[in-house]
Amino acid sequence: MDFDALIRLVFELVGGLGIFLLGMKNMSDGMQAVAGNSLRRLISIVTNNRFMATVVGVVVTGVVQSSSITTVMVIGFVNSGVMELAQAVGVIMGANVGTTVTGWFLALKIGKYGLPLLGAAAFVYLFSSGDRWRYWAMAIMGVGMVFFGLELMKDACAIIREIPSFERAFHYFTADSYFGVLKCALVGCVLTTLVQSSSATLGITISLASQGVISYETAAALVLGENLGTTITAFVASLGATTNARRAAYFHVIFNFVGVLWITAIFHWYIDFIQSIIPGDVQRIKMVKGVETFPDTTAMIAATHTVFNLANMLLFLPFVPLFVRLLHRLAPDKGFKEKPRLTDLDVRMLETPLMAIEQSHKEVEKMGAECIKMLKWLDELRDADKPDKKLADKLKNREQVLDAMQDEIAVYVTNLLANDVPHSVADEARQQLRMADEYESISDYVANLDKFDRKLRRDGHRFSESQRAGLRELNAQAIDYVSEINEAYVQNNRSVLTKTVAMSKRLRSQIKQHRRKHMDELSGGGIPPLVSVAYLASLNAYARVRDHAENIAETVSGER
Repeated sequence: MDFDALIRLVFELVGGLGIFLLGMKNMSDGMQAVAGNSLRRLISIVTNNRFMATVVGVVVTGVVQSSSITTVMVIGFVNSGVMELAQAVGVIMGANVGTTVTGWFLALKIGKYGLPLLGAAAFVYLFSSGDRWRYWAMAIMGVGMVFFGLELMKDACAIIREIPSFERAFHYFTADSYFGVLKCALVGCVLTTLVQSSSATLGITISLASQGVISYETAAALVLGENLGTTITAFVASLGATTNARRAAYFHVIFNFVGVLWITAIFHWYIDFIQSIIPGDVQRIKMVKGVETFPDTTAMIAATHTVFNLANMLLFLPFVPLFVRLLHRLAPDKGFKEKPRLTDLDVRMLETPLMAIEQSHKEVEKMGAECIKMLKWLDELRDADKPDKKLADKLKNREQVLDAMQDEIAVYVTNLLANDVPHSVADEARQQLRMADEYESISDYVANLDKFDRKLRRDGHRFSESQRAGLRELNAQAIDYVSEINEAYVQNNRSVLTKTVAMSKRLRSQIKQHRRKHMDELSGGGIPPLVSVAYLASLNAYARVRDHAENIAETVSGER
């Protein structure tokens, strides 16, 4: 064996693969940053309509250039309760079709322009001051790296033909029989599992086929296995997740496994069909740098990948409800309510900052909704003739839940900020940290308001009817005020301060009026000191609820 040739092969193949993978990451990160807000809107419009969900899966994966990223995102959304299983199934099917864009991308005859493209984009990236330009440059730089890495891998694969013993080893893997097809599919599956990127293994497959090291048939069988290997990433991401998230991961495995099973059964008819619809001849030889190459195989391999996933999607689409029921049987519900934990999303979502920030946005929304629930429970507790221990414990527990949610959001967002994220994401992340703190503070004061009432009851006192009416009025105004701000946050309404200024002033004015009225009543005597202290503390608590709500409104409006 020629040792020097072997060293050249290893160095060029590893170097080319590294540049290719880094290019895919840069291209994905750049596109996510540029198209992030559109992707967020797309994800938010996913409904139970399986066709719409599938289209979203195709588009999102086509942009981020990785079905693994999309599928892991979906697992994260299902785990947090943002997405239903039927929606997830549609998006996963679309993701499998979307990822085939990479093959067509590699089929473009612009490999030789990879290096100048990389160089030109690098200058824009280094010397541009605007965020948007820098992320566009990052994406284009990624494109250049992908093509340059692919050219290096193709050159490396040409070296294989200089090492006869090494070339013979590849002949053990030929798709000339049914078991040969299965063997090649298994190799593709294992290789993708090891590299953790079906795009990378697709690049290697194209490099080997275009240099004539393997036949088109073998490359097609490898591609089928690569589809199966890409399911491992999502399956690993689902470990420790909720039952629904695991069901979504199981569907990804079933979808690809069944697809590979039926396509391998008709493999030779399938590749004949591909060759009949794609112009070109896989046997056509073109001399490049004195080496025989097979230029038409790249488009054939891309078509093999696309048609397989399209056919599989069309086969599965009519039976989505049936598969959802099957998934419920495979992973039955647990006997207790599973509470999705935000911290479970760290591994799944932080690699995609624009989707990660959407997740934490949803959690902050939940905190706002929980504060409204607590304020409503407070009215029930204060007006009850007898202490309602069950509801009081529920309110106390909810305050502790909001404490935990704030901690989880803080950890999650801090980890997100530790990554290289766009300025817009960093700004929103800091806003979310502040808002989570403000909502948690509101929950503390609501819990204190109940505590004042319970302490009075234990000491044999109650707020007077007049005082309860005043507190009821303040509570209703606080609910309206916080609800309006919550709604503005959901809709990203920057004019929330102007819209709620009257409500804020009215609440502050009412608190002052009730305080003056109480002071006047104190001079007349007859109010027990404990009741007076509890009532003034309650008024102060409502003032603090108003202050924290106003801070949230300022954050939403972008003034803080």
